[in-house]
Amino acid sequence: MKTKKALLATLIAAGLLTGAGTSQAAGWCESGKPVKFAGLNWESAMLLTDVLQVILNKGYGCEVDSLPGNSITMENALSSNDIQVFAEEWVGRSEVWNKAEKAGKVVGVGSPVKGAVEGWYVPRYVIEGDAKRKLEAKAPDLKSISDLGKYSALFKDAEEPAKGRFYNCPAGWTCELENSEMLKSYGLEDKYTNFRPGTGPALDAAILSSYKRGEPILTYYWSPTPLMGQVDLVRLEEKAGVNKSIDIKVGLSKTFHEQAPELVAVMEKVNIPIDLLNQNLARMTKDRIESPKLAKIFLKEHPEVWHAWVSEDAAKKVDASL
Repeated sequence: MKTKKALLATLIAAGLLTGAGTSQAAGWCESGKPVKFAGLNWESAMLLTDVLQVILNKGYGCEVDSLPGNSITMENALSSNDIQVFAEEWVGRSEVWNKAEKAGKVVGVGSPVKGAVEGWYVPRYVIEGDAKRKLEAKAPDLKSISDLGKYSALFKDAEEPAKGRFYNCPAGWTCELENSEMLKSYGLEDKYTNFRPGTGPALDAAILSSYKRGEPILTYYWSPTPLMGQVDLVRLEEKAGVNKSIDIKVGLSKTFHEQAPELVAVMEKVNIPIDLLNQNLARMTKDRIESPKLAKIFLKEHPEVWHAWVSEDAAKKVDASL
């Protein structure tokens, strides 16, 4: 018995046996290594990133940082462990992600957003009109992307009047590449200019400006976003058999996934109900609240959501910090 006690004491002193309340994950942060996040530039990803950073920093004592860049650049950084967390990875959308996942360099966990949608949209008044705004339906039989070939004049590009304009994602976003391929596959490349706004806010501004004036606009868009609560858009149907189900996960570098199990356990449980997320994103825009500030407001107002992701001790620490 004395021999066993002596051995136990030796292991504890050597740090080879951890005591209750100490975790392997603490080693990542206690060693001084920061948890670096992708500094993503669309609203839902910004809010998710800031929420997770507060939780890791205040709840688990981690240093956190963000590295700005577009999604493709950030996925490459994740695969090389230059960053550790990509808060809103639309799994399967990017060849960079697909290759990195196949090579075992990245891991997707959890389900931070459920019920997300994406596609090509036009304002409802284009198809149905709007009696209150005295707008006539200009394309009553427009139902699918395949129908767009005969409507290029309706969505006329001011810079190239012989073509319509399709508002794509900003350059560098994964969806920009996919949409460009879709223009080709639907035979629309010669009928529409592939217009890429410089930023997400620039795309929003173009949509809102056209919408307020009651003008036709053809654009890619997605949810969750604040804009979807401000305008009434109709998603155009795609070819039969096209699977547009969206699987969103928290993207992690393989190294981080292996070396920080307690923090990974948090990421695995992260989920914000999409209606609640859209409400907060709309609030971000309407009240002009910066994402870091809104993250703290969200954590303070909705402990019933995020307490389920974290340990009891971490929850108390985060609550105290708010």
